[in-house]
Amino acid sequence: MTATIVERIAKQMKLNERSVRNVVTLLQEGNTVPFIARYRKEKTGSLDEVAIKTIEETYEAIQKVEERKEEIIRLIDEQGKLTDPLKQAIMQEQTLARLEDLYRPYKKKRETRGSKAAKRGLTPLAEDVWNGRIRSDIAQSFIDEQTGLETKEDVWQGVRDIIAEQLSDDASVREIVRTIGRKRSMLTSKKKKDATDTNRVYEMYYDYEERLDSVVPHRVLALNRGEKENVLRVQIEFPEDILQKRIAEKVIRYQKGEARRQLEEAIADSLKRLIVPSIERELRNEWTERAEEQAIHIFAENLRSLLLQPPMKDQRVLSIDPAFRTGCKIAIVDAYGTLEKVDVIYPHPTRSAKQHERAVKEAKSKLVDWLRHEEIRLIAIGNGTASRETEQFVATILEEESFSIPYVIVNEAGASVYSASQAARDEFPNLQVEERSAVSIARRIQDPLSEFVKIDPSAIGVGQYQHDVSKKELEQSLSFVVETVVNRVGVDVNVASRSLLQYVSGINETVARNIVAYREENGRFKKRTDLKKVPRLGAKTYEQAIGFLRIPDSPNPLDRTGIHPESYDVAKQLLAELNISLHEIGTEKVQNVLKEEQLKEWKKTYDVGNETLRDIVEQLKQPSRDPRDSFPQPLLRSTVLTMNDLKEGMHLQGTVRNVVDFGAFVDVGVTEDGLVHISKLANRFVKHPLDIVQLGQIVDVWVERVDVDKQRIQLTMIDPAK
Repeated sequence: MTATIVERIAKQMKLNERSVRNVVTLLQEGNTVPFIARYRKEKTGSLDEVAIKTIEETYEAIQKVEERKEEIIRLIDEQGKLTDPLKQAIMQEQTLARLEDLYRPYKKKRETRGSKAAKRGLTPLAEDVWNGRIRSDIAQSFIDEQTGLETKEDVWQGVRDIIAEQLSDDASVREIVRTIGRKRSMLTSKKKKDATDTNRVYEMYYDYEERLDSVVPHRVLALNRGEKENVLRVQIEFPEDILQKRIAEKVIRYQKGEARRQLEEAIADSLKRLIVPSIERELRNEWTERAEEQAIHIFAENLRSLLLQPPMKDQRVLSIDPAFRTGCKIAIVDAYGTLEKVDVIYPHPTRSAKQHERAVKEAKSKLVDWLRHEEIRLIAIGNGTASRETEQFVATILEEESFSIPYVIVNEAGASVYSASQAARDEFPNLQVEERSAVSIARRIQDPLSEFVKIDPSAIGVGQYQHDVSKKELEQSLSFVVETVVNRVGVDVNVASRSLLQYVSGINETVARNIVAYREENGRFKKRTDLKKVPRLGAKTYEQAIGFLRIPDSPNPLDRTGIHPESYDVAKQLLAELNISLHEIGTEKVQNVLKEEQLKEWKKTYDVGNETLRDIVEQLKQPSRDPRDSFPQPLLRSTVLTMNDLKEGMHLQGTVRNVVDFGAFVDVGVTEDGLVHISKLANRFVKHPLDIVQLGQIVDVWVERVDVDKQRIQLTMIDPAK
């Protein structure tokens, strides 16, 4: 690790060099991001997981550039063309694009118009034109039937081809085009002739033009999709007159007459045929990468909010997976997530009137019987197909039968993916896919995190354009989010599924499987040290994982906390000094005795960092605290609305179901989610919706406009009365 790289990262991220150096060293020693963030705060300056991950990614990116520098220097040197100034220029570059510009003249190329002209002996004449040293009749002396140069125009065309390629290979010329392209070009799109766009999805882009540096990320992805579907023709239009002038100012200084004319034509040809198409591809890729990064960021933040939704503990749930033709699958899940009953009802019209009437009567009877005799505390309804019709059916029964049981609409994104997975088949081998989905819906309200980790994160549709971004980048980002949340919350090792365990710091799929197998064969883990007996769970894995694994019924109360075993001695010494027993941690006595203002005094006594000591004290005061408890509980309902019930100015409460670049979609209890445009999120400028709202948040909204025909609802979070 060179000091230069650390300095660059620290400067780029505006961080302390010591913190950056320590993070890189800790990562190189095999420590995980969650472990470093939680248990090495003194070394990192209390950097969070995102900052540590960014340091890791930035370090890897810089290393990639450094490795490419070495490779380019080697390749040029092998050609005998490496000079000290060129080597110095390569070593000073910090971007791959500029490095490739410097290497471009030395790359082995396929035969080109310029290389053909060179073979015909026109390189000396091209050099003379470049330097302005030519006679007006010079072209005549190069006419030669054997080389194919039959006319003066053949000669000049060959000269221009050579110069055009030289300009295209010139790093400084390409940088001029790149810089002006970023700042002065236009992104345009036209509908392709005879293109099919049945639902007019891309109508706003049929004749679209906007400055490239003003285009918002989601628009780039929309244009890319329209182009991929052969509806749109998208391109970047460069200000060629400005480019021609700027490059001419650089190239043409003292050349006159024929030399000047040939250079001007070569510049125009090089721009149109070689440089602009190449830089256009580069800028399209650059803007697409930015747009994908933004889309992935939004998806990741939405996923984080979804996973951090608070569990509704101790709830006996009746869940419903709605459907029309195949019926609604219903399940009863006890307070611990154990399936007790599963069935199917047909409350919606899919058959003859007589059959439907009988099916509805049976569905109502079944639901009333379960609600009356099964001690149901909550009803969970999936938000997929037939959700609102099912909600209406349930709400009517609750009102008619005077049940004081609330219901909640549950995001069932990815439920079908989980239900058909091997994990679901292993867990419920005797259930149908839809029945497994009903169980998953219940568990999502009881413990969202434990249930959502069973699903490929990219299958949870909480973002925008997730199908248009790099699959690899998306999976890596979402996996990191899941890992961060799981370790932030902590895991009960005696009940956690293999899906949950494999996201714990240091634990891979194999070790997670071995933990579950060991638990099934030997019974519950009694204490943290028992995990050392699990096959493939070595000393390093134990160190990285153990602080995030909890054993609630361990005889050692510290095993129930987030205190790492490496700090047990400090915790015990502190408690002994204050005359507190281990079994009193978490009691009011401990909370009264352990005061924040005493930290400095204790720090002098114990050989431990200030941040670690503070974490120990917090865990002793609140050993069972779940960080998700600070987030709002899901919005419970007892009645249902329709779009026809909504009136302009009506005040409602709703749940944020999705956050995108241009606003947030809010569930207010009707058929469609309403859109709160970014301009309506607050009575001030909002840079991005994520600055105001997050997925799962309960918000107050007012109805601005309802279009029943188009099934669109426009909402505002700005109180019209203020």
